[in-house]
Amino acid sequence: MNGKTYENEILYHYTDFQALDGILHDARLRVNNVLNMNDAAEMRYFMNRLCDAVAGRLEDEGDLRKAAQVKELFKEALKREFYHPAYAACFSLHRDDAAQWERYGNRGRGVCVAFQGKYLQKMAQGALSLQTVFYQEDMSTHNLTGVFYRLVKRNEELSAESPDIQKALNYAWSCSAAFKHPSFLSEKEVRLVVSPAVRYYFDIRPCYHISRERIKKYYPLELDSMCRKIGIGWEELVPEIIIGPESTQSQPILQDYLRDNGLDGLAERVSMSNCPLRRSPA
Repeated sequence: MNGKTYENEILYHYTDFQALDGILHDARLRVNNVLNMNDAAEMRYFMNRLCDAVAGRLEDEGDLRKAAQVKELFKEALKREFYHPAYAACFSLHRDDAAQWERYGNRGRGVCVAFQGKYLQKMAQGALSLQTVFYQEDMSTHNLTGVFYRLVKRNEELSAESPDIQKALNYAWSCSAAFKHPSFLSEKEVRLVVSPAVRYYFDIRPCYHISRERIKKYYPLELDSMCRKIGIGWEELVPEIIIGPESTQSQPILQDYLRDNGLDGLAERVSMSNCPLRRSPA
């Protein structure tokens, strides 16, 4: 959806061993509510900044009437769509990275599962999209600014009911789910996103994780069937599994786990982290 190709990229998913069991034993990858992972204000901030960029371009041309129409269009879109959250699974382009281990890999005690980007991209169809997270605050150069500008110039009146404008708004909401503050730029994050605007057409039933403290909603992606659909074997999707730098997990036991679950090929791809992450004792 964002025009980038991941043909030569490996995407790294830092997680804990419970999640690893779900990914490997059940061949399922969860897409979780973005609002549980990130500040809810960032999706709204993205849309507001996009609105400002489009309206500002029109105002610079002296077209104040259409600039006002753009502001009204986004105002109404925010009212209708903001409370329909997106769902995502998160990856990084960084392999065996200290910050990723600390933030997402159970403080270095977890595991990192590598995925072939080219296959994830082929799987990202319909309601799913694979997107590079956008960190830039100035939206004037974002491709969506040009998309909305051209739509505005082409249409005398703007209506959210117009198929072209609705499509652009859906695209914008999907992109907003892959936006973070520029201070996170070093993460080089990529997200597999279920857009808030099209998730009602998603043919996967939601599931709920119940803990002592709260209930979380998520969608399980069936990786085995998704692999078959694009013509690859399940083990081709995962080129490497890295045990965290502070994990007590035995490499041979993890390899036995993989073999006993019929994943012999993956057992040969397990390695130990070389990251010198050493947190201070509590």
